[in-house]
Amino acid sequence: MRGLVVKIRRFSLLIFLALLLCGGASASGLGSGGRNAPDQLHKPYLVLISIDGFRWDYPDLYPTPAIDRIAGRGMKAEAMQPAFPTLTFPNFYSIATGMLPAHHGLVANEFPGEETGSWYNYKTRSTVQDGSWYLAEPIWVTAEKQGMVTAAYFFVGTEADVRGVRPTHWRKFNTEDSGEQRVRQVLKWLAEPAEVRPHLITLYFEEVDDYAHWYGPGSPESIESISRVDEQIGQLLDGIEKLPFAEDVYIVLVSDHGQALYQKQKPVFILDQHVVLDGARLVEGGPYVFIHFDQEDETRVVEIRDTINRAWNCGRALLPEDAPESWAVNDSRRFPDIIVQADPGCAVISSSARRNKITPGDHGWPPEMKEMRGIFMASGPGIAPGTRTGVIHVTDVYPLMMKILGLAFPGPIDGDPDRLPALLETQSD
Repeated sequence: MRGLVVKIRRFSLLIFLALLLCGGASASGLGSGGRNAPDQLHKPYLVLISIDGFRWDYPDLYPTPAIDRIAGRGMKAEAMQPAFPTLTFPNFYSIATGMLPAHHGLVANEFPGEETGSWYNYKTRSTVQDGSWYLAEPIWVTAEKQGMVTAAYFFVGTEADVRGVRPTHWRKFNTEDSGEQRVRQVLKWLAEPAEVRPHLITLYFEEVDDYAHWYGPGSPESIESISRVDEQIGQLLDGIEKLPFAEDVYIVLVSDHGQALYQKQKPVFILDQHVVLDGARLVEGGPYVFIHFDQEDETRVVEIRDTINRAWNCGRALLPEDAPESWAVNDSRRFPDIIVQADPGCAVISSSARRNKITPGDHGWPPEMKEMRGIFMASGPGIAPGTRTGVIHVTDVYPLMMKILGLAFPGPIDGDPDRLPALLETQSD
């Protein structure tokens, strides 16, 4: 008997480890446990589609019949204003939390932690999956804690145990997973029995951003990538329409930022030709360089800032306190000691050896730049066709999703709690 118990325990441990490795219920037991609570069964379903780098005006410039279906059937914002910096991880996590990067913790794609020597890197799985980096509770964690099953085919933060909870179903990010494969899995989740069917599902596409980087927005390759992703979204919409509960499904379509071209006539500003960067750790992307120092030296920081600003006429170096109030840069150690921000279309690199950071297309310019804006659309039973609104902020999407799913807020947010939910309420009354 004791041997049988040991075997059962070992088998249970293997199942537990498989769930952790392949994507499954949270290890802590704080989530839904993979079953919807009775009071969640009647709730609608929400598929959050995120397209990396999809600029706000792409549907007006290029054929996007599937995306046009979403807009025509429901709500469309003129554009979505990203938070600073205009990078993927900060902005997608703002969508998931309703919080600005200063408050949710992901202040860039790479940044230092509070402890000296610790660094978050969006390409390093050990940090991406470490829930301690994520300072705000994302919507899927809130849903799981309130007894609602969730699933994620990629989204920033879904690989981590944030406050001890992951989505019931999740995937390690893998660019080899085709868009068609992702769509098929989302439809499989929606075909599950009601007791275990996810009510919140995230679906992410990176291809549009990739091709705009490699070839530039507006290039034939970039336009073709837009067409492919739109076709995959069309496959998703067709599949949802065949569901017996199709009228209970909401679609929310967002992007994290836009894309733009460099001004070829503007010279690239090279930092090490003007300042000494010894002892600094640099994060750079072409439109920006973030400078971090392990040792505080206020005099040196001010001197570097002033030297750059005297030498450069197509950007500026900023200390955190110099940044515009709308950027919401605070004194957290996670933010750079010096923000070197290029003006729209201009470029900055740390050294000549870093010229590979200059790609045909890019993002990371100030959020006020129109080309940095993303998209927002939503359709579903509580949204009247043709509903339109002006430019919204990236933090404004979260309250709408919370309203749709009937979830209780875990705390205050930075987004407007009423703007988009008011449209939903007006049309559903």
